[in-house]
Order: sequence, then structure tokens, then C-alpha cells
Amino acid sequence: MKPLTEREIRAAFVNCTKGEAKRLFVPHDLSDRPWDDLDFLGWRDPQAPDRAYLAVEVDGRAVALALRSSGASSWQARRSMCSICLTTHTGGVSLMVAAKPGRAGQQGNSVGVYLCSDLACPLYVRGRKDAGAGGRMPESLTLEEKVQRTLANLTAFVARVTA
Repeated sequence: MKPLTEREIRAAFVNCTKGEAKRLFVPHDLSDRPWDDLDFLGWRDPQAPDRAYLAVEVDGRAVALALRSSGASSWQARRSMCSICLTTHTGGVSLMVAAKPGRAGQQGNSVGVYLCSDLACPLYVRGRKDAGAGGRMPESLTLEEKVQRTLANLTAFVARVTA
């Protein structure tokens, strides 16, 4: 992924107002992120644990989404699989919901996906972060094929949100 600046990230949000994008939390350590290992940038708001954000390049342009996740509950102690990177976690997958842009979002329409709670899918796929025993199932796919599958799953989610 091409490194993004804070300004580029804020301008890329499609499902919140410009004012909301201006006020939301963007990490201050963008220059320290492992951009070569990222297919998308995902982060949580440290002041609001139910808020998460992601930015991805789609067709040569950055697209960012504001997400909401459910609070911790007893079902999260179960083993679940991320719909994007296919990593399984015990308690480490959350239902993340993105409001649709524009009038549809104002009317409450949204799209959800089960996603790694820490939004570190690219690092799990590349083995840079450990999901624990059984977190990554043995596969015959190459790393490049796994990365492409992850990107295809994320791009499909973004397309459902923006459609």
C-alpha cells in the first residue's frame, strides 16, 4: 500500500461528513507504520472503543470508511473467523458496521462484516502477527494469492458499502 498522510486519509472518508472526518482520530505514527506489509490501514479510536476506521486503495484512489463495532459480549469468547483475511481468533473478531454514504446512511442503512478486532489482517496474512494456535489454517496458496484474496474480500466489502 502507498503510504498515506493524515490529510489524504481524512479526505478519503466516504461515509461521514467532512466535519466528522476532520474530528475523528487518525493515528499520529503514520510514518512508522509497516506500509510495505499493509494492504489497508486499519485503526481503532483509543477514546471510543466502539469506533474503528480503515483506509484502502481502490482503483488507484484512497477510500476510507468509518466503522462501528459492537461492545464486548459473551459470544466473543468463541472462536470466530475474520471474513476479510480468514484468520480465526478466540474473542478477536468483531462485527464491524459501516454506514452507507449519503442519504442511505442518513436513513440508517449500513453494511456489516466480521473483521479482526485489531484490524491487523495484512499482518496476520503475512505471518508478521501471531493469531495463536489454529489462527491460520494450512493452505496451499502462495502468500501473493492470500494477499490478493484478502484484498478482493476487502474491496467487495467497500463496494457493498459504497453501492
